[in-house]
Amino acid sequence: MKKLLLTVAVVASFVAQADEGMWQPYQLPAMAEELKAKGLEIDANAISKLTEFPMNAVISLGGCSASFVSPKGLVVTNHHCAYGSIQYNSTPDKNLLKDGFLAKSYAEELQATPGSRIYVTEAVTNVTDKVKKGLENKVGNDFYQGIEGKEKSLVAECEAENGYRCQVYSFHGGLEYYLVKQLEIRDVRLVYNPAGSVGKYGGDIDNWMWPRHTGDFSFYRGYVSKEGKPADFSKDNVPYEPKSFLKVSAKGVSDGDFVMVAGYPGRTNRYRTANEVENTFEWSYPEGKMLRERFIDVIKETTEEGSAERIKYKSLIAGLANYAKNFTSMIEFYAKSTMLDDRNERESQLESWINKDSKRQQQYGKTLAELDSLIAEGQEHQARDIILGYIRYTTMVPTAKKLYRLANEKQLDDMEREPGYQERDMIRFKSSIERIDRLYAASVDKALLFDMLKRYAALPLSERVPALDKVFDIDNTLNEHKLHQVLDNMYNKTKLGDMDTRLGWIDKSVADFKSSSDPFIQFAVAMYDTDMAKERKEKDLSGKLMKVRPLYMKAIIAFNTEQGKAVYADANSSLRVTVGHVKGYSPQDGLKAVPFTRLEGILAKDTGADPFDAPSKQLELIKQKRYGDYYVKSLDSVPVNFLSTLDTTGGNSGSPTLNGRAELVGLLFDCVYESIIGDWAYDPQFNRSIQVDSRYMLWVMKYLDGADNLLAEMEIVH
Repeated sequence: MKKLLLTVAVVASFVAQADEGMWQPYQLPAMAEELKAKGLEIDANAISKLTEFPMNAVISLGGCSASFVSPKGLVVTNHHCAYGSIQYNSTPDKNLLKDGFLAKSYAEELQATPGSRIYVTEAVTNVTDKVKKGLENKVGNDFYQGIEGKEKSLVAECEAENGYRCQVYSFHGGLEYYLVKQLEIRDVRLVYNPAGSVGKYGGDIDNWMWPRHTGDFSFYRGYVSKEGKPADFSKDNVPYEPKSFLKVSAKGVSDGDFVMVAGYPGRTNRYRTANEVENTFEWSYPEGKMLRERFIDVIKETTEEGSAERIKYKSLIAGLANYAKNFTSMIEFYAKSTMLDDRNERESQLESWINKDSKRQQQYGKTLAELDSLIAEGQEHQARDIILGYIRYTTMVPTAKKLYRLANEKQLDDMEREPGYQERDMIRFKSSIERIDRLYAASVDKALLFDMLKRYAALPLSERVPALDKVFDIDNTLNEHKLHQVLDNMYNKTKLGDMDTRLGWIDKSVADFKSSSDPFIQFAVAMYDTDMAKERKEKDLSGKLMKVRPLYMKAIIAFNTEQGKAVYADANSSLRVTVGHVKGYSPQDGLKAVPFTRLEGILAKDTGADPFDAPSKQLELIKQKRYGDYYVKSLDSVPVNFLSTLDTTGGNSGSPTLNGRAELVGLLFDCVYESIIGDWAYDPQFNRSIQVDSRYMLWVMKYLDGADNLLAEMEIVH
């Protein structure tokens, strides 16, 4: 009955909700009439069937979205999603990040970053009853461990068939659980990326901004064994043949056209409480912005532009800058918004609704107060926790901790191990250890760790961690010279910078770790008991929240359903579909942003200096008006990027933007500055996603980079 009520609420209010909503595929058939009215031409039922076109052509890269665009496993995604693999294959002498790369044959394609994966979703099953059964009377850590145990059992059963990766996802704060089964393609290769002056044109300056002129696209290819099964990288592997792939539109879209996106949005927070909103925007985001910007400064202060060390940190810098700017926007628009008042009002209305009915009072009466109390408990040590959390961006500290944790976990039966340390995780674990060589420089790592420890040492003594103080010889008052000496000694003596040494530690015992003289191994051993105690406390709190938050969401769903309002789950990295239209917006009074940019905008922006330094060949083609097959009369040019009302977030990067016939008309890669706050609240006036136009992608491939082999491989619709 609960699912029926939810579906009814969705249908009744779909039009009224504008283009808001990240919908689970199973919800879409109930919206068939509304979708058709908006411009969907294919059967809405097809979008709900994950094993059929077009959904089986939409894939995840584990952090980004992508899609198959040929019968030979060719994958298109964003340039910034392939950035790590481009960086991995770059050297100062052969800088693919700067100059671009094109494989003219299968043999020329390059292995992507170790651990790269292509995930093809094949099934989504509601397992709520199986996960929760028998746990009704469990609380705190016991409830957390009980849920985790059920999830691990379901995953193990699902992964009994080789070549699959499975995961249980929580929806509505733990109200529902779904088991997702994905084919895991382990041999991923880089096929083509345009030059950085195309794929990252505008750089951090243009990030989140409009107008935009970024060719944010690149291509991978998935490979499997000759038997068609997922396999590790091997020269004997063959291109994967997907069950379906997307046709690429050379016709594109126009202002007002229907568009939809299928992808894997990361996280949204539209049902968080007023207390969570206030703490996040008034403390967490400002602190996170400051720390990320400081990390970037430290890396740049420690390395020279163009050096091998700087290249290793290019991807990290890009990620840090991306979120620093994200936080800046969040803080700015929160200050101008009524979000906090809106959340307080929502909770006031919800509480009033609960109190009007004795049954509702009995079911939900204490929910809001209990939730607020638990949230406050989680914020108690946040000043310390954020600093210790940012240390994860260094390399030696988290690497040593992971290796020692593995040694301890391996003493347990596989099903008793912490997720991330089970046998199913070992290929991924090993890959993470291998790729450190391309991402690590001791001088940078040491400088970053010093900066974080200096901040940690400034905390009140009550917030300090005795085991950490002892390892780094931090007294009540920080002696910076002594800390430098301690770190110099640790980095000079450690052997974890060597890949073979790191890999060797994967198979060592707890006793081996305890007898080691490596200073970072000693650090991991010294911190282990403290880390485990902290983790147990966090799990106990999580277990309590996993009991209360579903009740809160159940109340919200019931309250909204009664009023005929749609309820969709917050994004959680599972497959979702969003629908919208090509549309401009007015960012402020007196300004109107049209929905398309043109090639000529590149000429207007170009300064010849990074990040506005388009290739000279491209500039000449534009000056000569070499539009070729992709000329659009209404624009008198080739479109580069376009805006849409699609409701998206991080993780949607690389998602195929489709027209009503499910043809690829663009790749989603960003949103405008004013809609970054959309992770917390959708505003139809300002929420705009940014796509690279398929016609610009095809133009770059044909006229700039000569990627004729890939154009011939794809099915292009005119």
